[in-house]
Amino acid sequence: MAAIRRPGEAHIKLEFLQPKSLMSTVDDDKTTCASTEEDREETVCAASAAVDSQSVISENKRMESKESVQHGDENSVGHDQPPKKKQRLRGTNKKRPKDEKLPRSDILCPSVVQGDPSQCFYGSNCKFSHDIQTYMMKKPTDLGSSCPNFDRLGMCSYGVTCRFASAHLGEDNKNVVNEALLQSLPQPRTYNHLTLDLKYQLRKRQLSSPRADKYLKALDDLKKSGKSVREMFTNDLMCSDKEDLAYMPKRVETLGCVTDEDQTQLRPCEKRKIDLQNKLFLAPLTTVGNLPFRRVCKSFGADITCGEMAMCTNLLQGHASEWALLRRHHTEDVFGVQICGSFPDTMSRCAEMLSQQIEVDFIDVNVGCPIDLVFNKGAGCGLMQRATRFEEIVRGMKSVIDVPLTVKMRTGVHDRQWNAHRLVPMLRDCGVDFVTIHGRSREQRYTQQANWGYIGECAKAAEPMPVIGNGDILSFEDYNASLEQSSAASVMIARGALIKPWIFTEVKEKRHWDISASERLDILKTYTNYGLEHWGSDQQGMNKTRRFLLEWLSFLHRYIPVGVLERVPQRINERPPLYIGRNDLETLMSSSNCTDWIKISEMLLGPVPSDFSFLPKHKANSYQ
Repeated sequence: MAAIRRPGEAHIKLEFLQPKSLMSTVDDDKTTCASTEEDREETVCAASAAVDSQSVISENKRMESKESVQHGDENSVGHDQPPKKKQRLRGTNKKRPKDEKLPRSDILCPSVVQGDPSQCFYGSNCKFSHDIQTYMMKKPTDLGSSCPNFDRLGMCSYGVTCRFASAHLGEDNKNVVNEALLQSLPQPRTYNHLTLDLKYQLRKRQLSSPRADKYLKALDDLKKSGKSVREMFTNDLMCSDKEDLAYMPKRVETLGCVTDEDQTQLRPCEKRKIDLQNKLFLAPLTTVGNLPFRRVCKSFGADITCGEMAMCTNLLQGHASEWALLRRHHTEDVFGVQICGSFPDTMSRCAEMLSQQIEVDFIDVNVGCPIDLVFNKGAGCGLMQRATRFEEIVRGMKSVIDVPLTVKMRTGVHDRQWNAHRLVPMLRDCGVDFVTIHGRSREQRYTQQANWGYIGECAKAAEPMPVIGNGDILSFEDYNASLEQSSAASVMIARGALIKPWIFTEVKEKRHWDISASERLDILKTYTNYGLEHWGSDQQGMNKTRRFLLEWLSFLHRYIPVGVLERVPQRINERPPLYIGRNDLETLMSSSNCTDWIKISEMLLGPVPSDFSFLPKHKANSYQ
């Protein structure tokens, strides 16, 4: 007997489909899932119990809603009123619950954590606690006898505040260090930190940017004379490869051979290049594309990684939260940062600062962000409607940096009114090293399939500049078909990596990996350990790790195991029907109920408070 499927549903073998009589019912307007004691008691240990936890609309409720629209429900819609349109899920959930901040008197002073209270930065005005005994009495019970940071790094810098502190505390709560293991590891393990000196210079606006100042002055003079930015370079008024002694360091008298190293600039042909041949590119992903997630993707074969989108104005003002998006792990051999802005002055100054202050292989310009807050300010996808401003930004950034400059953009702003093919020749003439095109417009978001044919048109218009395609890659078959259809130089993988980070292994080995639920749980354990190393193993770091883990699970649950599928491979825009996995853990990990995601996090990070609640940042509209 063939299974009856709705349009857009994935093809799952009949023996795994859940009978309609056991389908659970939830309200359509349910937006947040609170984890209470009663919720956690309903654990998913058996297949039937696991399926009951799924957040799926029942067939009866769908039929009732259809009847109410067709015949008119007196309590909801009048006979002469048009039926209400289904609200589109787009953007972000702005009213998400947040963790309450502890008062400073309940937080141990960093100097005490490091074991030297006499070196307290605040001195007698310190508002943090210095009483270890009182802190230890209030501290919750340790989550385990083994600290992942101490076991892997030889030292846990969080000392007594660590939730696994018993594993590395000696007499008088002194922190124990495994010197042999610590010395054997590469140092430093992460780069691109915001130092106190740099933060002070940014806050006081004391950091100079001579190259950007020169470009902006030339641009201002051209505008006053009524000329365009293109004439600045054609008339040789501003050439990035021309010697400029105004910002070159002074000659240093030395003994030995005489060189001109201190007066020579790199020509464009001598600047660093990125080899895209057969390279797998992990896309910059807001919120979920953090450093621990990139480490997971790197272990599965990602060749090029990029940090999350950072706003250039926040970087120039020295915001620590924005600088945290630029962190780079030592295993990321080819790493770039993505910045977003709408003005030539801030973007060029930010680009020059980043090329001088951090370890980065390329700088990417975000011209694809569809969020209203960014778009309405003329940044992100808004630059696609302002070609002159766009060109001024790109030419300015290219003239002030010595690393490759790249651009990530969409097909256009409005659906079927695409203009990317008209912009890529301009970017080629500006000297951009390569362009990434997401095969959707801003208006389209994720409701339709990416247009790889149009990406191919853009690739022809941009020759000889390489074009990277992006959109709807969830298997090696999608990867090969997209390259063949578009003739792109490479492919960038975004949502496909969130749903199954092992996609990089599948593409390189050209196979469908029927990964087991226990192997997927091991990936989550690895991510959790990376998160505790990155955000910290104290209570605050645990909360951050849990939040980001839950954000990732809001994508990860969409994966359908290969052994359950009737037709391989899974398509990225096919929603899974309600099904029972091959074991209880597989069923639990397929749940779309965020209460079940919290249960998975409890398996890795211990129990959550009774009033804990979670709501994903991004609204899901990709299946509609």
